[in-house]
Formats: sequence, C-alpha cells, structure tokens
Amino acid sequence: MSRLLWLFLPVVLILPLLSCGGSRHAPDEKYFLIATNVKVPYWQEAAAGLNKAAAQLHVKAETVGPDSYDPKAEHENFQDVLKKKPSGILVSASDPAVLKDDIAAAIAKGVPVITMDSDAPESGRLAFVGTDNYKAGAMGARRAANLLKFRGSVVIYTMPQQTNLNERLRGYQDVFEGYPQIKIAEVVDIKGDPRIVFDKTTELIEKNVKVDAFICLASIAGPEVSEVLERKRVSGKVVVAMDTDARTLEGTQKGTISATIAQKPFTMAFFGLKMLDDLHHNQLSSLTKVWSRDSFSPIPTFVDTGATLIDKDNVDRFLQERSSVTAK
Repeated sequence: MSRLLWLFLPVVLILPLLSCGGSRHAPDEKYFLIATNVKVPYWQEAAAGLNKAAAQLHVKAETVGPDSYDPKAEHENFQDVLKKKPSGILVSASDPAVLKDDIAAAIAKGVPVITMDSDAPESGRLAFVGTDNYKAGAMGARRAANLLKFRGSVVIYTMPQQTNLNERLRGYQDVFEGYPQIKIAEVVDIKGDPRIVFDKTTELIEKNVKVDAFICLASIAGPEVSEVLERKRVSGKVVVAMDTDARTLEGTQKGTISATIAQKPFTMAFFGLKMLDDLHHNQLSSLTKVWSRDSFSPIPTFVDTGATLIDKDNVDRFLQERSSVTAK
C-alpha cells in the first residue's frame, strides 16, 4: 500500500502546478464599454485603457455606442449588447433615466454592470468608477475665481441630463457662493452639440454682452469657445474647459483657454474592466443586493480616479507624459 502511495504522490503534487498555468478565462468571455460620442478623443483614450486591460487579462473587449450624443441610440446599443450574453458591462450613462431599466435588466440576468464617467446611481449598478465631479467643479471654480479676481459675470455650458455634469455645476455654484460679486448670468444646455456652443458664444460676443468667464462642463464646449474668441480677436476672458482633447490643449497653449480639468478615462476603463473580470470570476452572493448599504460589502460604491488642473505652465509636460504612455 505504501509503495502505491509513493508511485502516485508525484502525480498528485504536479497536477495543481499544471492547472495553475492555464487560463481561467473561457474563449467566449467578452466585456463591453458602452458610451456616446465614442469617436471623440476622450472615449478613444478610454477604449485604449479597456484594450490594455483586456490584453493583460487575455479576454475580449469592445467599445460600442453612437458617434454623437444620443441617449436613445446608447439605449439601443445596450440592448444589443445584452443579447450577446456579455461577461460584464461598463457603461457611461449619458441619460440615467434612459439607461436605468437597461442596467437593471442586465443585473437581473446575472451580468455585472459598473458605471464609469457618468453614473446612474438609481439603476442597481454595482459600482461607479470615475471622477469625483463635485471636486472637479470646485477645482475649476477656485481657479476661475482667482483669475476673475473674485468678481464678474459667468456663462456656463452644460448638459443637464448628465449626472456628472450636474455634480460639476454644483461644485462651481458652491464655490461661487462664497464670492458674492461673481454672478452666474446664464446656464446653457448645449444638448451634446458643439455648434450650440459656437453659436451662443458668437452671439454673446457680437452683442457685446458682458461675460467675464466661460465655464465649460463638457469636453466639447471648450474648443468652440476658444475658436470664437480667436476668430473675433477677443482677449481677457477667463475660460475653464474640461478634458484634454487636442483642440482644448492647443487653446491652453495659446492662452485662449485659461485652464482645463483633466480626467482619467484610460484609468476608468482599465480599472473598470479589471473589476468586472473579478466580479465575473468571483461572483457576489447576489447582484441585486444594494451593496452600497452594506458596511461589509466586498466591493466599493465609488472609485475616484482623480483629476488634474492643466494650464499654460504644465500643458507641455502633460503632452510629453501622455505621448510617453501611449507610445508603449
């Protein structure tokens, strides 16, 4: 008997080692990132983060969504993705009211869903990965207030359907409340269309309306304001933009944009996919449980990926660092 044990012992010891070398991922395992305006540089950067994480994990991943700001089309894309039985979904909720039921339906089918960039907190999503948008708004407001010397008339460009932009707006409003001589003259709904920003800014300049600062809560707004000011040869305006597409950074270098707030879409998608992969392979006891109310939850409710203020002093360094990372 003891002789038989010695014969089989090497096999027993080697089998676990062999199994460790195999992948835990199935051939049909695939994750999706769903957003709107997916061709803009912001979402191309997010797609790069998604693909980087997918390559490390040896899984498939795909970014889908309309080329414009179109919540209805995003809703349709979500439904199409769900039919493909995804392993997990990252979604930026362009309109939380439109995506709420879609997210709940995915959760009910056992598909883990994490929101990124723009949250849908009432949807049953498991976690949100992105910027603390209130802090980002407050960061921009403090810079704007200093540049305005704590007085002036402000116009804000936003999209009120989006939770993230509303949080940024609240950050600006709360900071400006501390400076009674700063007045928000108008909050403009740009409806996801950069032409509205261009036309509105042109109208304000041509009518000589007193505007001391333009605040752009959406990434598509800053470049349009910058272009109008450059075309009209207007100087001395404070412009605080959002994100780091090429035209925004060019305006920052030229000085037509005073500063822009850089988010981390690459990090959001990279970390978000890794969270989904873990949730797929180490399943929660329930996807429908409200984990945010559980003091001993195994997952976070919110992962803050951070934000950085970019201005003329550090824009060139930012471009060098980004070029170094994307070249790898």
